[in-house]
Amino acid sequence: MSAAAFNIRNSSTGRVLELSGDWSSLNLGDEALDLGRELEGAEGETQLDLSAVGRLDTAGAYVVLKAVRRTLSALPTGEAGKLFALVQEAVDEKVPSVSGRSLILQFFANIGQGLARTGEAALNSANFAGRLYVELVRAELSPEKLRKIALVHIMETAGVDALPIVIVMNFFIGAVVALVGTNLLASLGVAVFTVQLVGVAVFREFAVLITGILLAGRSASSFAAQIGSMKMNQEIDAMQVIGVDPFRALVIPRVLALLIMMPILTFAGMAAGIIGGFLVSWAALGLGPMFFFARLQETVSINHFWVGMSKVPVLAMLIAMAGCQHGLAVEGDVESLGAEVTSAVVQSIFLIILVDALFAIIYMELHI
Repeated sequence: MSAAAFNIRNSSTGRVLELSGDWSSLNLGDEALDLGRELEGAEGETQLDLSAVGRLDTAGAYVVLKAVRRTLSALPTGEAGKLFALVQEAVDEKVPSVSGRSLILQFFANIGQGLARTGEAALNSANFAGRLYVELVRAELSPEKLRKIALVHIMETAGVDALPIVIVMNFFIGAVVALVGTNLLASLGVAVFTVQLVGVAVFREFAVLITGILLAGRSASSFAAQIGSMKMNQEIDAMQVIGVDPFRALVIPRVLALLIMMPILTFAGMAAGIIGGFLVSWAALGLGPMFFFARLQETVSINHFWVGMSKVPVLAMLIAMAGCQHGLAVEGDVESLGAEVTSAVVQSIFLIILVDALFAIIYMELHI
């Protein structure tokens, strides 16, 4: 390797820039970087002589074109010409200045771009949901093609392994609801209604929401990271080469695993929440086990339990969809992987809250 160097000489047709050495990112020394200052303010055409150039990459071509772009008579021919033509686009590109924009115009421009991205994301999610529905129907019609070992493994990692944290979190949520209810209702002289408050809140809302949010942070991120890392390592491309459908092999088992395990986790969360509320009521109000559970059975209808459980399949589908969709959207770098994992968690939590609110409005209108 030799350092990049240049020589400027005059000819009958104009100025000739003779380049020598290796014009690559590893060999661009101070002399090469002075080329722009040497040609600053020069008039007339400049011709390039690359006969003495060893190695040439985009960094060297960029330095040369940046210095002579106003006076260059013609791009070189051959492979070097292709390289210069490629770099020429970057040299000539003008970055739009936003400094002249008013803050109001920039504000509305950001809103417009955000709406456009949201619309594109909604369209992609609709396409993904449609394909998922078709593949689920195919899996139901041809269950022998389902990867049962992968399904059981994901049920274990996404469901069974999540059972302890689901139980603990719902236990404390039930305890907090009972504690707040005890303090408030005791001041009104109706502390006995704490039992009804705990039952309705846990069965109808909190157990479902807490379980869904925990799975969104745990399973959706895991699905996106697993599928995204496989895409980065070109494992998904290898699956397609050998004739395996990545959607059927990777997405369907994860969706079915959550559809099976989330009702079980939610039921365990409901039981833990009721126990947490009972222990607080027993400690604060002296409501014994016989009284607590007898009043729970009398005042809390079983409909509240089914209202909560009716949301579970929809939430499980949304969580699995968000994780798998963003995993398949990962590109070839780690930054993309991190962004898609974050988007999977945020999107799934947003959808959980939104769908729960829609269910609440529907059941309120139906008086359920």
